Amino acid sequence: MSGSLLVYGDVALTYDFGPDHPLTPRRFQPAIDLLRTLGATDFMAPRMASDEEIARLHTPAYIDVVRRFGADPWHHVQSNGIGPGDCPPFDGMHEASAHVAGGSVGAVDRILAGDVEHAFNPAGGLHHAMAARASGFCIYNDVALAVARARDAGHRVMYVDLDVHHGDGTQALFWDDPDVLTLSIHETGLTLFPGSGFADERGGPAALGTKVNVPLQPGSGDGSWLAALQATAPALAAAFAPTFLVSQHGCDSHAYDPLAHLRLTTRAYRAATLLLDEIAHDHCGGRWLATGGGGYDAYRVVPRSWSLVWLAQQHREPPAQIDPGWRERWAADSDRFGQSPLPTDFLDPADLVKPEADEIAEANAKTVENALPGALELIGGTNK
Repeated sequence: MSGSLLVYGDVALTYDFGPDHPLTPRRFQPAIDLLRTLGATDFMAPRMASDEEIARLHTPAYIDVVRRFGADPWHHVQSNGIGPGDCPPFDGMHEASAHVAGGSVGAVDRILAGDVEHAFNPAGGLHHAMAARASGFCIYNDVALAVARARDAGHRVMYVDLDVHHGDGTQALFWDDPDVLTLSIHETGLTLFPGSGFADERGGPAALGTKVNVPLQPGSGDGSWLAALQATAPALAAAFAPTFLVSQHGCDSHAYDPLAHLRLTTRAYRAATLLLDEIAHDHCGGRWLATGGGGYDAYRVVPRSWSLVWLAQQHREPPAQIDPGWRERWAADSDRFGQSPLPTDFLDPADLVKPEADEIAEANAKTVENALPGALELIGGTNK
């Protein structure tokens, strides 16, 4: 059994909402290039998920809508969340989205078969898509389909969402399933899309306590973000006893990211991936699928964030400095798109951002204190 599988093929570049859209396929080439400089060689090209596989969570009527938009993008009235705005239609929308889904589902299959312990699908993590609606740059919810694949194989699945935006689609799709625990740590919905993810969202009647949300204050940094993750994830894993871990590693919480208001550094991302690896081995027999997600600084942040996920799954330390050849290859592009200079170090300097204000740290600590005990008590009830 090999350690970690990296899911990627150039078909990822076809998931493309257009040149002015924040979720740009430009992020793939510098990121995959950086992974290759680190020694990544075990790649699996994503396959296209079948309609039947997608219909495990999405309605057949919605799949038909996506297919029609992809065949003729501009001759349909806005429908099911597809249209001007976050999810504009594009040629081949169904096929591109189905490949993202197939990448995550296929990675779970490889883990279930015992071929690998860990897998990482950087193109995945499209966590906002609902059963019959696109949302937040997400057409099909690949990461939820991956959870369902593991769930259908008899596993208790723990899903950890680290994106700056609440993982609302994945939460909704498993709202009343007691065998899927979702933990989302994100900027509060009072100040950021999708306007949900509050502590009182705890799951349906059959699954109370298995949907856990930690909404953080704008301006939160490494300190209280990491404290929230460290306080919740290990305790929830111990109470829930998962046998399969799925995670979403949106890096739009970084201080450089243009779309949100958290102020994290790659130091926090490194610590988070190590913690998740520990949960995978302590509770899940090593079974862990990681996915990408949001991240809109395609040169300074996304490549390092994705590399840190892969390095954690490989049980390797990140190098102190980034390969100079990589920096040279991508310097012009990063400058052209206003995301320069490229960093020299994998881990951001400790003083990249100012320390959090005391009132932010205190508010976040209170959020964790209010959310965790109730969730643990309710989860204990679902396990009886």
